[in-house]
Amino acid sequence: MPESDRLPGPGDVADSPLGKSSPYIDRYDASLLFPIAREPQRRALGIDGTPPFFGADLWTAYDFGWLNARGRPQVMLLECVVPAESPNIVESKSFKLYLNSFNGTRFAGADDVRATLQRDLSAACGSSIGVVLRPLADLDGVKLRAIGGDDAISLDRLDIECDAYEPAPALLKVDDDLIAPHEETLTSDLLKTNCPVTGQPDWGSVAIHYYGRPIDHEHLLRYLVSFRNHNEFHEHCVERIHMDIMARCKPTRLSVYARYTRRGGLDINPFRTNYPCALPRSTRTPRQ
Repeated sequence: MPESDRLPGPGDVADSPLGKSSPYIDRYDASLLFPIAREPQRRALGIDGTPPFFGADLWTAYDFGWLNARGRPQVMLLECVVPAESPNIVESKSFKLYLNSFNGTRFAGADDVRATLQRDLSAACGSSIGVVLRPLADLDGVKLRAIGGDDAISLDRLDIECDAYEPAPALLKVDDDLIAPHEETLTSDLLKTNCPVTGQPDWGSVAIHYYGRPIDHEHLLRYLVSFRNHNEFHEHCVERIHMDIMARCKPTRLSVYARYTRRGGLDINPFRTNYPCALPRSTRTPRQ
């Protein structure tokens, strides 16, 4: 578990990162959390001392991940319960920046991540915070299917080692032991890129449908993970994936479809294919 960086005391919202340009930090940094005291706002409501109510603030982070000990990205849904009686809240942008700092940090496991979150958030809020991490596979909702329907195969089942976090098309390869044409749809929830304007992370799920020589699954997943630190718009990332697979694996037919989590209520879901087919039906994934 990483050592907690110095946590600041409660501050004024004018001093928070809200509304200011902020760098994307992908190495664990607890000092990014910005606590704000509840008491001044409650005093403005005529509340002096113990409030005449109780409850909790329920926070859900759909875009949360880290690296395991082998460098393979992990993606889970994060739920936090902040008791209404806690002295402080955490300013939301600072919370997002703090969660981003996990993206490039290796942890021993989900328990280590959960303990780190609970320690830091409890210190910032001045009260014990409930933290739950849920695997995406356990969520209710429609999974990404693209063209292959229920026969789609998730690459995320593979326990691979990753060390490339910029696009590495050389990782792509076909299975040298198999020559006969093969048709399948492969999916992954581990696609992550960065906005080329703000530098902030974009999260997506991707489906690849092809007909041709069998593509090596482990190498394809490592290739998709290699986009992790890449700065490019959603549309261009999908086109890059399409072009790289065509160049390296030479399938007869290929479709690449990505559904990205939304910003400001808008999700962008590029689809690229080299053969005539219907556009995928727009179905929301669990993270959307």
